[in-house]
Amino acid sequence: MKKVTLALMLAGAASLVMAADGAALFKKCAGCHGAKGEKKALGKSAVIGGMDVATLVNDIKEYKAGKRNAHGMGMMMKSQVQSLSDADIQALAEYIHGLK
Repeated sequence: MKKVTLALMLAGAASLVMAADGAALFKKCAGCHGAKGEKKALGKSAVIGGMDVATLVNDIKEYKAGKRNAHGMGMMMKSQVQSLSDADIQALAEYIHGLK
């Protein structure tokens, strides 16, 4: 019984370590969108800080799939988000939503 409990505790700790970190992921975005998501990227995009989580998730997934080209930024954004997992996208969207 102790071995099972220990295994479950270790598995839980491992999942916490592997959980996506929205703040760390956003560092890649801040160069264009600003530290608080307050800038229009390259003077073209919407201000993303504080945006709705569902909208952000949808937009990022559409950029990743090559289905979105808002303000002519589709290819650039696709290359920026291509490596993000669904968990990364969710964590990033939640972080951006919290920026104000």
